[in-house]
Amino acid sequence: FENHCFIGFVILSQYHSIPVPGPSAAVKGLFSLKVRQVAFSAALLVSGSETIGPFNTHTNLIFKNVFENIGNAYNPQTGLFTAPVRGAYHFEFYIYGPGETSHGSGAALMKNGQQICIAYEHQTSHGVKSANGATLLLEVGDVVFLRQWVNSKISDSTNNHNTFSGHLLFTM
Repeated sequence: FENHCFIGFVILSQYHSIPVPGPSAAVKGLFSLKVRQVAFSAALLVSGSETIGPFNTHTNLIFKNVFENIGNAYNPQTGLFTAPVRGAYHFEFYIYGPGETSHGSGAALMKNGQQICIAYEHQTSHGVKSANGATLLLEVGDVVFLRQWVNSKISDSTNNHNTFSGHLLFTM
């Protein structure tokens, strides 16, 4: 066993809490990763109530009532989320509308101007709600946002019916 280096691994299950000595400084240096914590959640309105739309073109939505913005990657002035690190991110959104004959309620999740998925609902009365989400591989600087569907209406109040959230799952 001369001139050999052995590295041991200890696997702990969730049921064992036996303390284990940490790795040496050299091993820590080899395997350290700088991971940023990124998560946000926001609603459309800070106060009051409003019906937004209809518009004759797709229109970017700005979610101004920020619940959390860990890592400050979401901008409540522009409605844009900008990826600070390369990684897998998960986004979800909920859209609420007034429910009427002439207009549905919907929005599209956009990545760098490309439509990823939509949430859309149309019924003739009572409030309507739709939702969608996606996991996306983002490069540093990629932009994700929501765009209101053309000719649709979205209603919100201090009950925060419309929300947009996202978080970094892991870096790559």
